[in-house]
Amino acid sequence: MQSIHPAQLDEWLEQARQAAPGKAPVVLDVREPWELQTASVKPDGFELLAMPMRSVPARYLELDRHQPIACLCHHGARSAQVVHFLMNQGFDQVVNIHGGINAWSHERDTTVPRY
Repeated sequence: MQSIHPAQLDEWLEQARQAAPGKAPVVLDVREPWELQTASVKPDGFELLAMPMRSVPARYLELDRHQPIACLCHHGARSAQVVHFLMNQGFDQVVNIHGGINAWSHERDTTVPRY
């Protein structure tokens, strides 16, 4: 499983655009709705999609297998599980955002609240 730190997102986005021309990279936020209300990222060069981890097995067909996807949660554990699940379903361009939104707040956007 490939992981990136939030500080590496811009580099990953560029690589994703080159690897899948015409496919907008996605940040798949797998946190619960209350967490999204507490703290959320702003789409900047990517499509933001919220899909709580527990709903992924029922909803993963809504995702494009060939679209680059970076999974995000609070600290990185749930998103890592989703990455493994998606890879087992044939998704080939999926990475985990190591440290989750907590690291995002520290490394990428300090206006994102920590909880």
